[in-house]
Order: sequence, then structure tokens, then C-alpha cells
Amino acid sequence: MKLVQCWVEHPSRSLDQVFTYTYDGEIEPGVRVSVPFGTREIIGFVEHVEETDETQVQAEERLGMKLKPVNYVLDAAPLITPELHEMAMWMRKTTLSTAISCFQCMLPGKVKPSSSAAPAAKEKWVRITGEEGSLTVKQLQAYSFIREKGDVLYSEVRKQYAGVIGKLLEKGMVEIYEKEKEADLRFSDITDGEKQLTEDQQKAVDEISGSGDRVFLLKGVTGSGKTEVYLHLAAMALRQGKQVLILVPEISLTPQMIERVSSRFRTGLAIYHSGLSSQEKYEQYRLVLSGKARIVVGTRSSVFLPFTDLGLVVMDEEHDSSYKQENQPAYHCRDAALWRCEYHNCKLVLGSATPSLESYARTIRKVYHLVELPHRINRTLPQITVVNMKQAMEEGQSGILSDALCTRLSQTLKNGRQAILLLNRRGYHSLIKCRSCQSVIKCPHCDISMSWHREDRMLKCHTCGTMMPLPKACPDCHSTAGFSAYGFGTEKLEHELSAQFPDARIMRMDADTTSRKNSHEKILGAFGRKEADILVGTQMIAKGLDYPNVSLVGIINGDEGLNRTDFRSCEVSFDLLMQASGRSGRSDIPGEVVLQVTDPSHYAVQCACAQDYDGFFAREMYFRHAGMYPPYTYLIALTVSAATQEASDRAAMRIRDHLQGSYRTIGILSLLKINDRCRSRILLKGRDLDEMRNDVRKFLDSEEGKSIRDLRIDVNPMVLD
Repeated sequence: MKLVQCWVEHPSRSLDQVFTYTYDGEIEPGVRVSVPFGTREIIGFVEHVEETDETQVQAEERLGMKLKPVNYVLDAAPLITPELHEMAMWMRKTTLSTAISCFQCMLPGKVKPSSSAAPAAKEKWVRITGEEGSLTVKQLQAYSFIREKGDVLYSEVRKQYAGVIGKLLEKGMVEIYEKEKEADLRFSDITDGEKQLTEDQQKAVDEISGSGDRVFLLKGVTGSGKTEVYLHLAAMALRQGKQVLILVPEISLTPQMIERVSSRFRTGLAIYHSGLSSQEKYEQYRLVLSGKARIVVGTRSSVFLPFTDLGLVVMDEEHDSSYKQENQPAYHCRDAALWRCEYHNCKLVLGSATPSLESYARTIRKVYHLVELPHRINRTLPQITVVNMKQAMEEGQSGILSDALCTRLSQTLKNGRQAILLLNRRGYHSLIKCRSCQSVIKCPHCDISMSWHREDRMLKCHTCGTMMPLPKACPDCHSTAGFSAYGFGTEKLEHELSAQFPDARIMRMDADTTSRKNSHEKILGAFGRKEADILVGTQMIAKGLDYPNVSLVGIINGDEGLNRTDFRSCEVSFDLLMQASGRSGRSDIPGEVVLQVTDPSHYAVQCACAQDYDGFFAREMYFRHAGMYPPYTYLIALTVSAATQEASDRAAMRIRDHLQGSYRTIGILSLLKINDRCRSRILLKGRDLDEMRNDVRKFLDSEEGKSIRDLRIDVNPMVLD
């Protein structure tokens, strides 16, 4: 008999422990099992297997509990490698999450420990059995085809020998069997040879490859050729027989990176991002596990793929907040990538024109090795024009497209060039007010104003996704006097551009136009083929894109993000302005940027215009130090949600009363309601992260802590909403 310890699929933190079952057959750690749990049957993840000579009664007496048998084993082999198991335990400790949530975030949906996971797709294959028999000429041709191929897809045999395959099966000379569907390795039709590096690029490659340090921050201005440095370093790792992981923050950036990588390397390439179906993710996962994929391009979750011999990890646009997981476990991809690099004894390259303040501060303390690309490939930065929109509107100009932007757009189109216009807000109108009582129409499930989407003729909540038609009467005062619309988004901007430039071909890229599969790739591909003159979009078009024909970038409401109260608002706004500006003039065409803002004197705007990262870093660090915010301190946000505000506040108060240390406890702060859940937050701020983590863990393990439901823990949060 075997004693099997399992983590079970249950969201409650009080059940974050192993449960023991019995099993008589073959079973290994790392496989999924079906186990009885109370009156239910749920999925478990095997942690440990112990062979025992005891009877079940003896084992129950020794353990002091009744033991139930495992129902059945779901997997023929472990899904998670010993490395990933160790990593999951590290994540459980550092993110203060449950073990099962760590396993679940690592695995593709087809195989994650979940009772609702659908089985992986299978394909029918045909193979020779070794039986002999007499064959007609056509049957012999089919038999020879299968024998030469070894194993062949049944659909392929049917396509060529539909009339005779049935006879071969009847005679027992071939047989059909099933195996899991495998993805095809990605190869490009275009072969792109290794490019000659500039002096700056060669220096960067030599410095990174020749150093014994583990982590490198490649700080390069936009258009300085960071990607080419990544590819040269990747080539070195591949020549050594190693695997390479290239991380990008968003799906929108994967098509261009995939094209660059696949055209450079004639080797197995896997891609992994949230735009893939559950089956496609599983197939890519298997390619990496089998070692067939030598290089991977993917977003945040690809850091958990089952690599066996990593030689290099690249994290492009390392400053981007998309690298932080919002749900539990709230890990940062940078930390996970560093853990894997230490495990595989390989290098991590963090690249950005606007590094996160935390990363840049680590280079000053010599924790990270700073490598710089100070010049653009073409040695020319775009010319930036700042438009004061308050003044422009006082002069009678449009509040959406200033005269300066319209003039430059007209000239750009006349010259046959392309333009990118950034507005980090989607929809047509961002606010709808009752004309009678002036109340704002809010989402019925969230404390968030609903946006009007003209194309759908619907109000939408951009937080929970709720949609509804515009009401005939005000929900508050019941007046039928109608509504007034305020603010604008990308849909309205597209409409204004069409009116101003009726002959221009305009494409829009935001969450509304990219909801369908492969839509990012289609939109960017079409723009790259010059099928559109103007690309309008949200922040997803602000970084990483490289189009030689783009000579103008317009940034609408460029300083809107500065109105947020979050401590990172200045950093996020500066990054967005710098990154978006960098999309212009990346080839031999001079670039221009028109930046429309309401406060041109703000240091984030001034530094972005001057492309002065070091100046911004100095100013922002001054304010971070004054407020004792990261990187001078660490934060842990604990957010409780409940059906009523009173209940969430009461639960948060119980947490606060148990957390006392050298750190500060800030709150309780009532947050906006989301998805019909009221939320209350406590913030821990201190210099000793281990002390804060340990105190929170002790509370979670206490009886009081186990009674708290719907608690979200975010260690070093990126956003404090």
C-alpha cells in the first residue's frame, strides 16, 4: 500500500495543506489525481508518495485519521518537473499564496489541477503491426507508404488511400492508435542573416557575454537596437545547445518579436501567450517539455514552461506593469525569471528605454550590471512639439485634435508616410451624465462610470465587462430629459480623424478591436504592409513596435495619468510618453512627435520631451524618498472583499489588529466596489520585507487568519487603486 499526500483543488486558505490518501497502483509525485473530499470528488496534485507495509488500520491509528483511497490517476507521467515544483514552493512562500494556486498558474488550462479542465485533444495515427498477409497492388502501395513513414496520421493515409486502408485494418497488418495532438514547430519563410552590429551594440554584447554577473539591465534609448543585442546573445546560447526564453509584456508585441526570431534562427520556436487557446497552450507546453522547442517567445506565463537547459532569459520592456500578475499568486515575472536563471546558472537580460525605478536603483547599488545603448541606430531622436491643450481650447481649437497635430498629420499623409496616434482610453465617450440631476451612470456591479461605445450602441464597464443600453430615464432621478456625454476615447478619436481626413485609411487597435483570435497580428501586419495611413490605439501600441515608415506620433491627453493618486502615476506617465515618442523616426526618415497635454511644466512631461531618463529618475526618487515608497521601502497590500462594506471593513480590522512590527500599518482604506464586492485594504510599509512576510504568514496560519475569506495578498504591488 502507498500513502499519497496531495494538495487539493480548493480556494480556501485554511485548506492549504497536504491531505493523505491510499493507493495500491503505480503513482508518482507531480501527477494529478481524482480524490474524494467530503461529499465531493475533486482534483488533487500529488506531493509525496510513501510505500508502507502497514495495513490501512495501522496507518490510520498511527496518523490519527481515517484514510480514503485515491479514485484514479489522471496522468501517465508527472506534469511538473522537480525544478518547477521547487519553484512553486518558493512562490508559495514569497507571494504568500496557496500551493495549489501556484501549481495552477504554472500549467496550461488543459492540465492544471482543476476539476473543470477539459481533456487534451488527441489524434488518430496508423502504424505497422508486423502481421503478414497477401495484398493487392493498391494495398501494397498503402502498406509501403505507412512502413516508410513509420507512424503516420490516419487522416493523411485516408487522404491518399481511402479505398484500401480499411482492408489493411481488417487484415490486422496495420492498427490505429491515439496520441495527444502536437503543435508544429514555427519556421519563417524568410531567412534573415545575422546583422552587423553597431559599435554600441557590439560593446553591449561583449560586456554581457564576457561578464560573470547574473543580471544585466540593458538601458537603451528607443531605436537603439536592443532587439539585435538580444538575438546575438540568443545565438550564442543556442550554439552551446541551450534553450532561450524571450519575454515580452503584451500579446501585441509578440508578432514582431516572433517574426524577428523565427527569421533569424532556423530552429524550433514555440510561442506562448494568452491569445492561444487552451489546447494550443498545451501543445506549446509539450514542445518545450520534449526539448523540441529550443527558443520561446512569450508573455508573462511562459516563464513557467518546463525548460530543461536554459541558457539565456531576456525580458524586453522590463518596466511594464503587465509583467505583474494581478490574481493569486501575485508574482512578478522578473522575480520568477531571476529564480530560473539562478537554477540554470544562466544570464538574465532586462531591457528597456525606461527601466523601472527599482531596477535602475539596483544598478546603482551594483546588484544589477548596467549596460547602456546611448544612441539610436540612425543617431537622430524625433523632434517633439508640446501643445498646451488648455491654451489651445481657449483659442477655439478642438479639444481632441489640436491645430498643430492636424497640420503635421496633413503633411505626413501628403508625403506618403504613416502616423501613430495614442490615446490611452477606449470607447466613444468616457462619461454619461443625467441632464437633470447631473448624476453619472455607473456600472450596476462596480463603483465605476460606464463608457459609451457608439459602434455597439451600448454602455460598457471597462472593469467587469457589463454591457447595457442607454436607459430611457435616469436611474437616480427618473428624469427623461436625456443625458450629456463627456470625455472621449479611441472610438471618438477615430471618428474625428475620419471627418478631418476623409481620404486617410485608419486602423484602430484597442481592447474592442483585438478581442478576436490573432487580431493583434492581423492589425499590426496590415499596418506594416502600409494598408493603413494612421494607427489609432491605446497603450498597447506605445511600446516595442518598429515601423520604418512612421514619421509622426501624436499623443492625446498625454498627461492624463498624472491625475491618478497612485504613487507610480508619474513613472507610468513618463514611461508611456517616452515609449510612444520612440515609435517615430526609427529609420532614415526624420521623426516628429506632437504631445498634447494640460500641464506642460510637469517634470514628467519635461523629461519625456528631452528624452531625459536620468533627470526624471533623480526627480522621482526625491519624491519616493520623501514619501518612503519603493524602492526605499517594501509594500504588502492586503485586500479583503465582502458583500457589504461593513463586513469587509470588519474583516480588515481583524487583520490590522494582528499585524504589529517595525513596519507601518496603513488603513483601513475602503476601495471602489468591483463585481458586487465591497473591498477594504490594509497596506504594510517597511524596510524589512522578510519581517512583514513572516508576520502575515503567522496570521494566515492562526485560527483567526483561517477564518478570513476572500483575502487578496499582493507583495510589492504595482498599483494601489
